[in-house]
Amino acid sequence: MIPSLRQSARTEGNKVVKGRTPSQVSFHPLDKNGFIPLYYQIQRALMEKIQSGELSEGDPLASEEELSRQYQVSRMTARQALHGLKTSGYAFSEKGRGTFVTRPKLEKNIMHLQGFTEEMRQRGMKPSSRLLEQAVITPNDDLAQRLKLEKDDKVLHLRRLRLADGTPMAIEDSHIPLKHFPGLERLDFSRHSLYQTLRERYGVRVGYADETIEALAATKQEAELLTIPRKASILSITRVIMTTQETPVEAACSRYRGDRYRASIRVPMTAIE
Repeated sequence: MIPSLRQSARTEGNKVVKGRTPSQVSFHPLDKNGFIPLYYQIQRALMEKIQSGELSEGDPLASEEELSRQYQVSRMTARQALHGLKTSGYAFSEKGRGTFVTRPKLEKNIMHLQGFTEEMRQRGMKPSSRLLEQAVITPNDDLAQRLKLEKDDKVLHLRRLRLADGTPMAIEDSHIPLKHFPGLERLDFSRHSLYQTLRERYGVRVGYADETIEALAATKQEAELLTIPRKASILSITRVIMTTQETPVEAACSRYRGDRYRASIRVPMTAIE
């Protein structure tokens, strides 16, 4: 008999969040005569509950002891199942508290240049932006050199908080040389996609981008904007985007939540000797 899925309350910071306790989640018998390892059957069953929404982000998972008892397996088997969930990005553990459901990290393909809006839409998520700053500024020497600007050239500085399905995902700082894009500063980039605007309104054809990738600790301000702990891990990507005519059109820095993103790259076979 499947236990009723009654809702329980748990606290998260100062909020009360409704969710299921581990004992309220249904369990199904394992195939102990098949070829699929028992730990993987448990891991797959829990992943299916997360993907279906039966288990939500932040819900507690059963402990090794509880899984061992419910599935009638050894604690080592239960431990392997939980470890598999964590390495797959579906769970995390907190010392003294237990193991909890999390969302798998999004793969950031650093070999594929793509804007945040387009990327989130392709993932089936709703992108949005909160405009933190939009101003015309005089670039410093380093920025002027990166964008190949003259002494009196101005740039548009955009600082935006990027969200997917209402969840803060990244902070983006962009600097765009206005001498190539007259009138760009008058647009509202809380509603417009920068790259779509450059492509459709100004006919920009992107050739490539030079990028630098770092793992950094979140500052106090970044942590507050991204709703993550202070000094939590951040994936930082600094880039200069060039057109097919070798003209710099943007110097930017994007700070992605380390708990939601990881960088991926496909290495061509010719690079291995």
